[in-house]
Amino acid sequence: MTHFPIDVPPAARAIPRAGTAPDDQPRVAVVTAFAPEIAILETALEGAETRRIGPATYITGRLEGREVVLFLSGISMVNAAMSTQAALDHFNVTSILFSGIAGGVDPGLGIGDVVVPARWGHFLEGAFARETDAGYALPGWMSAPVANFGMMHTCPVGVVAPGADAPQGRFWFDTHPVLLELAGAAAAEVELLGCDAEATPPRVVIGGNGISGPVFMDNAQFREHAHASFEARVLDMESAGVAQVAYANGVPFIAFRSLSDLAGGGGDENEMVRFMSVAAENSARLMRAVLARLPASL
Repeated sequence: MTHFPIDVPPAARAIPRAGTAPDDQPRVAVVTAFAPEIAILETALEGAETRRIGPATYITGRLEGREVVLFLSGISMVNAAMSTQAALDHFNVTSILFSGIAGGVDPGLGIGDVVVPARWGHFLEGAFARETDAGYALPGWMSAPVANFGMMHTCPVGVVAPGADAPQGRFWFDTHPVLLELAGAAAAEVELLGCDAEATPPRVVIGGNGISGPVFMDNAQFREHAHASFEARVLDMESAGVAQVAYANGVPFIAFRSLSDLAGGGGDENEMVRFMSVAAENSARLMRAVLARLPASL
């Protein structure tokens, strides 16, 4: 039994499956992970038309004056990679913009801040190492780019680059530099929602590292490890998977992630449910500002 339909609104699940003929209209792929995030964008979409491809629902229309295909990636890495590749296979996608919530691992960031990393990596792609008298040890033919967390060693993932014939080990997948530059320009004009009157006003942070993995992170010790070892600012469950698919297909990619929680760094129970609406709105606002500025070539 698949868990993917949980992330699809009931109305969308009732839509009949569409044919798989490619859509030649150049479109920007606008992606979110789960229903509360996509609902913010659906209300602004003009001329919406919906089709089903595999387990995912895709909505075409116009947003910020651009032709887009809007869809839920589904929560976690496999769902995100699967739905993104299907979008690239069936639509003429010129670039990918991901908008969503995430956990903050940089202690200098707060709830509601929007982070736009310059690159993304898979923090759980790797090996659980053998325990020896000298500690946890990888086989001699394996290597890890960062320090381990106990038995957990992160390793590069094999991916075939555009034009290549064989997979190569790669850990980081870069945000497109033009999209990153547009995000920096848009940040100065975007008004973000605050969490409460006493909190520091949220801000946009451009650059640095983001990491993703198929786990919900709510652990203070791993949060510290993620910041120290990966120099990560933010952690989520989809972006690196989408970034890898974009890289393999040669499509420009950027992700906007607003902090709904501190990934275990808060002093009480995880904050996501309390702040996810504010975070989802903030990431969507910045994403739409960048979408409105996209040159015709992207």
